[in-house]
Amino acid sequence: MRRVIAQSRLELTLTIRRGESLLVAIIIPVGILAFFSTVDVLPHDGRAIDFLTPGVLALAVISSAMTNLSIATGFERQTGVLRRLGTTPLGRSGLLVAKTVTLIALVVLQVAVVVGAAFALGWSPRGGAFASALALALGTAAFAGLGFLLAGRLRAETNLAVANGLFLVFLLLGGIVVPLSRLPDGIANLARVLPAEPLATALRSALADASFDVGSVAVLAVWAVVTCSLAALTFRWD
Repeated sequence: MRRVIAQSRLELTLTIRRGESLLVAIIIPVGILAFFSTVDVLPHDGRAIDFLTPGVLALAVISSAMTNLSIATGFERQTGVLRRLGTTPLGRSGLLVAKTVTLIALVVLQVAVVVGAAFALGWSPRGGAFASALALALGTAAFAGLGFLLAGRLRAETNLAVANGLFLVFLLLGGIVVPLSRLPDGIANLARVLPAEPLATALRSALADASFDVGSVAVLAVWAVVTCSLAALTFRWD
């Protein structure tokens, strides 16, 4: 356990020190929240901050669980770091646990920062703490599975491009800043079966309406099982 804690502390420190990680994990989500909640340019009903905050929380999960995790792990695999760490007393299982602990800590930090910024901008949630926590947990699992799947199969440079490309796709089609009702029907239907939109919708239902969106949570659960299973079956350490 001491080895896992030490590795988790190291992983979190390195993540925080990487400028590109902070940009994707903290600066971009908070920047989107601050800009679009104060500039009336988005086509949505009600207060912008109430619509945006759940979506930005979803974006924060996507940035850490998929983009950052995928890119960092992909380069560690290509440079042989994963293989060498797997042969230490920490072991492969210990390394995966450490990465999971690091991811959870980073998501908690992101949630705290985004929620703090939202409150400062006048956000007023209506409850739904349990439903929100469940959605965040399932979303983190789903996108972490996707991140490990990309990192374990693609070359680091290809993985970098794919992870960043998917980040933009999920940002645009995830109901994060633009409601799905404003998108063409075909694109909206596609977005509903991708993991980003169910995560944003589940969080929005919990925080804005204090309700539990069973359909969105079910879609997230399916994505979590599928991506994590595929990652476990196909991941290559070198």
